[in-house]
Amino acid sequence: MADTQKPEPPKTDLRQAAALWLFLFLLGLAGAYLIGQREPATEAAYEIPYSQFKILAAQGQVAAVTLRGDAVEGELRQAAPIGPAKQAASRFHTRVPAFGDDSLLPILQQQRVQVRVEAAREGGWTAMLLATLPWILILGVYFWMLRRTYRNVSGGLGGPGELRQFLQTSAREAKVPDVTFADVAGQENAKREVSELVDYLRDPARYTRLGAEVPHGVLLMGPPGTGKTLLARALAGEAGVPFYSISASEFIEVFVGVGASRVRHLFEEAKVHAPSIIFIDELDSIGRTRGTGLGGGHDEREQTLNQILAEMDGFAGHEAVIVLAATNRPDVLDPALLRPGRFDRHVTLDLPDRQDREAILRVHARKVPLGPDVDLGKLAAGTPGFSGADLKNLINEAAMLAAREQSAQVSMRHFDEARDKLLLGSVRALAIQPEERHRLAVHEAGHTAVAYFLPKADPLYKVSIIPRGRALGGTQQLPEQERYTLPEDYLRDRLAVMLGGRTAEKALLGTVSSGADDDIRQATSLARAMVARWGMSEQIGPVDLRESEEHPFLGREIAQPRRYSESSAQVVDQAVRALLLEAEARAAEVLQIHRPALNRLIAALEERETLQREEIEASLGPASPQELAERQPKARTSPA
Repeated sequence: MADTQKPEPPKTDLRQAAALWLFLFLLGLAGAYLIGQREPATEAAYEIPYSQFKILAAQGQVAAVTLRGDAVEGELRQAAPIGPAKQAASRFHTRVPAFGDDSLLPILQQQRVQVRVEAAREGGWTAMLLATLPWILILGVYFWMLRRTYRNVSGGLGGPGELRQFLQTSAREAKVPDVTFADVAGQENAKREVSELVDYLRDPARYTRLGAEVPHGVLLMGPPGTGKTLLARALAGEAGVPFYSISASEFIEVFVGVGASRVRHLFEEAKVHAPSIIFIDELDSIGRTRGTGLGGGHDEREQTLNQILAEMDGFAGHEAVIVLAATNRPDVLDPALLRPGRFDRHVTLDLPDRQDREAILRVHARKVPLGPDVDLGKLAAGTPGFSGADLKNLINEAAMLAAREQSAQVSMRHFDEARDKLLLGSVRALAIQPEERHRLAVHEAGHTAVAYFLPKADPLYKVSIIPRGRALGGTQQLPEQERYTLPEDYLRDRLAVMLGGRTAEKALLGTVSSGADDDIRQATSLARAMVARWGMSEQIGPVDLRESEEHPFLGREIAQPRRYSESSAQVVDQAVRALLLEAEARAAEVLQIHRPALNRLIAALEERETLQREEIEASLGPASPQELAERQPKARTSPA
């Protein structure tokens, strides 16, 4: 028969019992003290009116009185009928009026009454109980919390308690996702880079047998909405392993050390259920470079980061756990996170090109009844720069517009309206005066005409003087092909298009308005990038004179010295100004040559408010290749 030992009582129960007995002992002492303060039983004292008390004192019938504040207790020389039923008694009590009585003490002295003065009582049992009740409640809550703490730390009777749950991670999933690579449209390069991780998770022995160690840390980098989280879920679904997903900000709590405890628990759970995948979203919220914040670092954030670094180093060769992290700010990450052995494999997710955008649209449009006129290829061509999340939002907005109109299908018109809403904002109803409306038409026609007649400018898509969002009008251009580099001649034409609206106002109306505020800001920013970053100034040359990093980080900006002198900054300003004046002159030349076409476009805009590409071409007329070639300057001069 197996030897059975009686388990020892847990120390926490002994501590609870000791605390309870100590509390009862102190409570008993307090009760004994209060009982001891009670006066011994004496003859009953009756309350009498204060006026009767003064009469008895003046007649010499009062032998002694005791004054306690405004309370008066007295004893008669001999019993007298003073009780409620006029029974004889010798003890009484009354109260002195709140405003006092200066004649009372002389009367007592004249009749030789023995007078004793004592401190006023605080209320007896009631006052004592009210004074001790808060302390009793505080002690009770303290012992209750202490008991729950010990129970939670030791596991409790029914599993982990609230404190343990608080210290544990709040990972949203611990199951195999139902998403695979087939659900991730585009991003073929990223899927190829992580595909070997699928083989490793399915058959780790195949790699460990040859002494190979697949990277345990993979960093997914890319702009917001490019599908970093979706790719991580698809990787786990393709491999058929548990997926632990958590945002890095969820590690941070008010209490220092909680984040590190959650990191330990998360990695322990993943190792128990290996092979598995841990996904940490928004890694930059806790993985920023240490020691660069103003006034010192954040203890909780840095301790959490240190724990992640330690856990990444603690993997054994046989533990099939892969840690994926996503960020759109890789430039601010601590270098210790990116060294070999941690997040040493970097997968970049770019914005989708035209072909990928069409594939993404087909994925998100599976459940949407499309009309016969919907061309997803054309829609993909008209959405350059859209991320996967933007395309999903475009499908949703178009479906909502169709539902609002109670349409059975989503047509191309709904997609066009949804795209305009996402790019420019919702239509606003403004009471625009005729003079201001004419100026607005002149401004937008200037942008359109310059973009139409310059050879390197992007093709026009639409021009409108209907207020949308924060803009009173807009000229939309859609590139026919994806651009990964920006040639100098294309950028110069782009500057001229940006300043075309202001130039048209100046040429046709004689004055300019504040409507060019955003145009001037964008043109100045582009011209400064051409001069200070891309070396498109012959006088300055290929020198990096940018004011700050492309993605500024406060700690680095303060720590790094200025990289250029005041004279260099002055030269940059002069070069930027020369570029902008040259672009304005080119726009003015185009508008002057095509003045009749510009007037026709302004009249068409005022009449119809919105013109599509075909209507623009009808108003401006054909632009022959020879004419476009003549518009190109024969030689470039230095902008500085």
